[in-house]
Amino acid sequence: QLVESGGGLVQPGGSLRLSCAASGFTFSRVAMSWYRQAPAQERELVADISSGGRTTNYANSVKGRFTISRDNAKNMLYLQMNSLKPEDTAVYICAATPYDIWGQGTQVTISS
Repeated sequence: QLVESGGGLVQPGGSLRLSCAASGFTFSRVAMSWYRQAPAQERELVADISSGGRTTNYANSVKGRFTISRDNAKNMLYLQMNSLKPEDTAVYICAATPYDIWGQGTQVTISS
């Protein structure tokens, strides 16, 4: 099970930190991802991180602004989002894609 938290309404240029609590599988052995889905758009891979946390990848649209991280001791995945833009508005979903486990998502809205 994956449960996201930390979404909300933020002004452009602001920051948010999303969290994802994992349970029911061996979190430390699984690469994890953050996706997002905006209305009427396809789901987009935002960032992913290797099981040990050493390797990360980002979509070009968020590179330099977002940071994915994990705490395997706490079974937690994070997404630090800085310099937020209106086009970042979406439901953000964490996923353990090797096991096809998805969270319900948390809404992020960037608006003045």
